[in-house]
Amino acid sequence: MATTGTAPVAVTSEISIALVGNPNAGKTTVFNAITGSHQHVGNYPGVTVEKKEGRRVVGDTSVHVVDLPGTYSLTAYSLEEVVARNFVIDERPDVVIDVVDASNLERNLYLTTQFIELGVPVVVALNMMDVAGSMGRSIDIALLSELLGVPVVATVASKSEGVEDLLKVAVAVARERRPPARDISYGRELESHIREITEIVDAAGGLPGVPSRWVALKLLEDDGEVRSDVESDIAGGTELLERVRRVRAHLEAVIGDDAELALADRRYGFINGACAEAVTSTTPTAVDWTERIDQVVTSRILGIPIFLLLMWAMFELVFRLGAPPMGWLESGFVALGRLVAGLLPDGPLESLIVDGIIGGVGGVLVFVPQIMLLFLAISLLEDSGYMSRAAFVVDKLMHHIGLHGKSFIPMLIGFGCTVPAILATRTLESRRDRLTTMLVAPLMSCGARLPVYVLLAGAFFAPQMAGKVIFSIYLLGVLLAILMARVLRSTVLRGPLTPFVMELPPYRMPTLKGTLLHVWERAWCYIRKAGTVILAASVIVWALLSYPTPPADLALQGQPEIAYTLAGRIGKAIEPVIRPLGFDWKIGISLTAGLAAKEIVVSALATTYSLEGSEETGLTAVRQALRQDPVFSPLVAYALMVFVLLYPPCVASMAVLWREAGSLKWLAFAIAYTIALAWVMAFVVYQGGRALGLG
Repeated sequence: MATTGTAPVAVTSEISIALVGNPNAGKTTVFNAITGSHQHVGNYPGVTVEKKEGRRVVGDTSVHVVDLPGTYSLTAYSLEEVVARNFVIDERPDVVIDVVDASNLERNLYLTTQFIELGVPVVVALNMMDVAGSMGRSIDIALLSELLGVPVVATVASKSEGVEDLLKVAVAVARERRPPARDISYGRELESHIREITEIVDAAGGLPGVPSRWVALKLLEDDGEVRSDVESDIAGGTELLERVRRVRAHLEAVIGDDAELALADRRYGFINGACAEAVTSTTPTAVDWTERIDQVVTSRILGIPIFLLLMWAMFELVFRLGAPPMGWLESGFVALGRLVAGLLPDGPLESLIVDGIIGGVGGVLVFVPQIMLLFLAISLLEDSGYMSRAAFVVDKLMHHIGLHGKSFIPMLIGFGCTVPAILATRTLESRRDRLTTMLVAPLMSCGARLPVYVLLAGAFFAPQMAGKVIFSIYLLGVLLAILMARVLRSTVLRGPLTPFVMELPPYRMPTLKGTLLHVWERAWCYIRKAGTVILAASVIVWALLSYPTPPADLALQGQPEIAYTLAGRIGKAIEPVIRPLGFDWKIGISLTAGLAAKEIVVSALATTYSLEGSEETGLTAVRQALRQDPVFSPLVAYALMVFVLLYPPCVASMAVLWREAGSLKWLAFAIAYTIALAWVMAFVVYQGGRALGLG
């Protein structure tokens, strides 16, 4: 049942909506405005492209919304484009909502023309009308709708304006299965060849679910996916493709241009004509703040200092504002540990719950405030449009290492999580660029490493210095990622630089709802990991630190009891390798456990020191135990942070890298070189610091 006012309304029908649009057109904002909290995230079958789905009830209709990957066209250049196109063709949603940036209409409508050609029911969401208005642009919505042959609805999704009207129109179009009211004309010469190929495809039976005219257009563009489908799904497909090749060759000889470029030129001609009719430009009354701000934040002199200042401010914010709520959570877990310890008799069960579960999982959950603040800062930078500026600022530097600024965007995403950072490399056209970026993305410090930094910085550095110490670790990751990219592009991934034009979207004010949803989604992933992966790992670490039970006379031999356990033996075995870094076997235990997930380094340290004799399980107690350990010092703590920064990321990240790289060879290379780099840099920090008298 749905509710309209106070009267319940029975849900009698269901429609599916595919949400499409260019990157930076506000598609995610529209999706959030439509679905609210009724959404979930997964992956498309067979690929690791993120799939967001949500539901909404409109009157008596249940609306299922699928947010497709952002794409500029339906030509199969990237995995995102293939996923978007295949979903529309194979899943056949009842209607497609194409989110268009009204302030950049000419570029955005190119995707719209491709859906018109596909013949699917389309509604254009003319989003960011407020931005277009501030630029002095007035758009005749009714005329634009008539020219395109599809419904057009004006929206400002960031303020939820027009979203309800958009939904109503989409539901109406879906119920009628209303196709676009016009075809795009490509001119006499092109149209004659399009008709010729269309007739050839029709005679062969065509492809299921798509118009033969669209197949003809894709074959003229030499689309690899469609060419493969024709060859495999149509009888005599090879002969058909040969006939198409001859027609395309004849056309290119006649027009003196590449067929794909000629089709694109005609589409833009159609778009420019529609915009000339429906869009009126006046002298802007508002100040062009985007241009004025860009003169400062993207300048050659101030661009990089501003970027560094924002990064520094972000980590100061995370450490200082996150400290009070972290203390409250810590007090809660300490009180819980004492309560459970008082209720249970001494023994393995009490130790498991207090030391293993509460100490391990609680030691990770206390960092939720810092994690949320970090994701809040990243979300604001992304949603405001600054992330693209940061990529633009470092574009010249990136060219020197054999990449371009677009590669820096996945690296920046890595500040949040390495998994989406690796996935974001799909936007890069060159395989060399993708491989290089995915191999260095793990060097950008992810949110999972932040608890380790906060623990160690808070234990060994003054509060006014802790944020700066953490900032230096993040900055080191950026510098080493750039350096390693240069090394890779000069050796194993040598090749020419792919040309690229940087796109700078207009600045936008992030919405409260969108930002909070973004932060909550990422924070919930962290909390869920704490309740699953980290919980399991904490129990395993506790078991390894508790068994086998040491003999009674071990203390008399001058050996700590924990050294007799399985974890202790593992730590002792690897200690000779890490001793030159200033680390002992207890640190070795935590680093080994951290291969599963970096947060486990914290829980492993908490469990190790609680089992070694500490009365408390809270973060303060762990920090106190670390300070009292003669092995630890500020220099050792910093070397450990460097090692955690650089050695292989979590298992999930490695699995995604393996899948995206398509080869076990590159996964093995990534693991080997990050371990080697971590050891070398920690060695340099520790031994160099000792040589300078710092520890």
